[in-house]
Amino acid sequence: MTETFAPDDGPTPIATTPIDMADLPVQLPRNPAAPAEARARYFNSGNAFNIKLPPVPGRVFRDEAARALAPDAPTGFLACDQSDAMASPFPATTPLMLARYATIAAGERLACDLAATGSVWFVIAGTGETQAGAETLRWGPGDVMLLPGCAITHVAESRAVLWSVSNEPQLAHDASRPPAVPVAAVHYPAAEIERQLAVIAASGTNAATSGLALIFSSDGLEASRNILPTLTLSLNTLPPGTHQRAHRHNSAAVTLAVAGERCFSTVDDARCDWTPWATLVTPPGAPHSHHNEGGNRARFLIVQDGGLHYHARTMGFAFLE
Repeated sequence: MTETFAPDDGPTPIATTPIDMADLPVQLPRNPAAPAEARARYFNSGNAFNIKLPPVPGRVFRDEAARALAPDAPTGFLACDQSDAMASPFPATTPLMLARYATIAAGERLACDLAATGSVWFVIAGTGETQAGAETLRWGPGDVMLLPGCAITHVAESRAVLWSVSNEPQLAHDASRPPAVPVAAVHYPAAEIERQLAVIAASGTNAATSGLALIFSSDGLEASRNILPTLTLSLNTLPPGTHQRAHRHNSAAVTLAVAGERCFSTVDDARCDWTPWATLVTPPGAPHSHHNEGGNRARFLIVQDGGLHYHARTMGFAFLE
């Protein structure tokens, strides 16, 4: 506080206190000479870093899965959307990822043109084919596909349900467009996935191994071991009567419960019971673990924005037990 004093015969001035810089409103330029100057906005070290964003909710999307799998579900998409809870101006499951279910009636087609670098697809049920650019991929239950961010069309031979995750929110946040040269489509057939899982099952582990998981990549991203530049994809398995020890990482995770009975996850100490084909959201940085109390091996497909964090050197993975 600063004070000044006048002679006795004058008025006593009021003490003044400078405004805290954290309370200053955004500052605009004075007398800008051009439109480019007029667009400038100024903050300071007190008010620029105190933005309070809603946290990413931990959640299990069960109703969306049940609706997509209903026998009378119409052809279309069901998004796992948490945009309202996160104050996001666009649909999003986590700040950088959007998961959705796609139902396609037998003989019908479902077209989409996602504003994404690419999208991951898992075939829950049904058979059909997908046209992506000049390529046609024929798929069946258990298949995984990486599709480019361009116009694609799914055609179902039998009633089909697919699960998909894209990085649309990432591009929407940055006001970006899909790459001029789309990523190449990649098909991971269920039979080859089973063969690869058998290779893993026959191998040993060490104390640093994080579960028994198959990681999906492509020839173009072999060096980074990612499915997309910013996304990672893994099919985790969990033997009966075991759990994947508690851990944390800075990437958000979107998980599809593929197989397992009496399975659950703990996220921030909250128990999240699995139901068939439900989608689980693990917020970034949240302590979590996965548990299989059933008699069969559990499987769960996990998409993370891990590629972004690996590139930025901010993954922050740590076991907590």
